[in-house]
Amino acid sequence: MGSWQSKSYTMVEALSRMEHFCAYRERCHKEVVAKLREMRMIPEVIDTIVVQLIEGDFLNESRFATAFVQGKFRQKGWGHLRLKRELKQREISDYLIQSALASIDQDAYRELFETMAEKRWVALERESHLLKKKKKFVDYFIYRGWESDLIYERLQILSETPG
Repeated sequence: MGSWQSKSYTMVEALSRMEHFCAYRERCHKEVVAKLREMRMIPEVIDTIVVQLIEGDFLNESRFATAFVQGKFRQKGWGHLRLKRELKQREISDYLIQSALASIDQDAYRELFETMAEKRWVALERESHLLKKKKKFVDYFIYRGWESDLIYERLQILSETPG
């Protein structure tokens, strides 16, 4: 990788690098700890730096979870299930996950899903076999973490619509 892996850092240098790392975009604790391990910092120093980042408000998991959810929802069209799974992988607490998911306006959530569903259905119009088309439609949204009741409800409406 980079030459920084063979370099050794003082705690002050490592803290400074982590402040920049966290200032660039919101980070979770797991990312920061992984980066500090890559820098070959010892566990005691890692703990100290993480505490200092939290105290300096460079590291805030609540802010991270909300920013993550808002960004992936808007940019990638992810549903609640995918967002929750991704945050769990980053070791975010259930409480913060629920709080972050609640930051998505339910009308906007439904509206984005319906817009995406329309586009996806039109994109699949070349698929002549209706069952294959339905499966591709469902798979697309399951992968992106949308709830199956929403998917099947919209599929029912779209597959009954002529055209």
